[in-house]
Amino acid sequence: MKLAFLFPGQGSQVPNMLNTLPPSQIVEDTIQEANNILNDNAYSFHTKEALQSTRAVQISLLIQGVAAFRLFKSEGIIPDFVAGHSVGAFAAAVSSGVISFSDALEIVKLRGELMENIHPEGYGMGVVLGLDTNDLQSIINDNFHENEPVYMSNLNAPGQITVSGSKKGLNKVLEASFQNGAQCASMLNVSTPSHSPLLLPVSEALEKAFDKITINPPEIPYSGNQRARLLYDPNDIRQDLSRSVSSPVRWHDATSVLYEKGVRLFIEMPPGSTLTKLADRAFSDARALSVSESGFEDCYYIATN
Repeated sequence: MKLAFLFPGQGSQVPNMLNTLPPSQIVEDTIQEANNILNDNAYSFHTKEALQSTRAVQISLLIQGVAAFRLFKSEGIIPDFVAGHSVGAFAAAVSSGVISFSDALEIVKLRGELMENIHPEGYGMGVVLGLDTNDLQSIINDNFHENEPVYMSNLNAPGQITVSGSKKGLNKVLEASFQNGAQCASMLNVSTPSHSPLLLPVSEALEKAFDKITINPPEIPYSGNQRARLLYDPNDIRQDLSRSVSSPVRWHDATSVLYEKGVRLFIEMPPGSTLTKLADRAFSDARALSVSESGFEDCYYIATN
């Protein structure tokens, strides 16, 4: 039975999330390493107040994902594959040996700052349940206005799609989606139009930042967000990490590739459980566990038996 680690993205954060990691020297060392790299206290990023910032959320998710991976690795549990949703891809890349923790923290810090500043107000994301991509794209096309742009963003599962853009445009698309048979069409608590062309300048800045760091071939196969394929070439992974912020996340396809490669156990790193639910629904004969819900000990046991 093959194992995949899944790393959640923005939206999975909870206040004081780093405190949910087990007491361990590995965790302490990871936190201290982050402190040294950031020249700041990592715990200052995970407070309820700090998590209002995209930058703080993304830094906290990266630290927690890397610490969790290191805990599993210390127990001899190394996955056959890794994948991360949106910013979770950076924790996946560190875990696969593609980039160093230090470089990932610097890039993610920049990513969060750029995302916060490029569209400081009037933009966000919504979710639509119960429509397929063709129907939703038609609704977007019918309601598109260059001053109120909306784009399809995360393709999380058949019938579960997020849209990104201006809040005025999103409200029109969500209302039209509901009128055309969507089971649910609502705004998300996200202040940036992630995974849309509106963030193309962020991708371009990240590409320049990646020019200054070393990218290694993955030690653990990495499933990408943008192309939804296993990526082995360092330049392909570099492109995936930089461009996915302005491109749709093809999450269902990315995890389907893992299933086709024989994965029958998915373990979602903390603090998330959404990716676990998506895998449960998509792959009926596979098992999906959330560390946050099942606990490290149960996940250790199941992964080794």
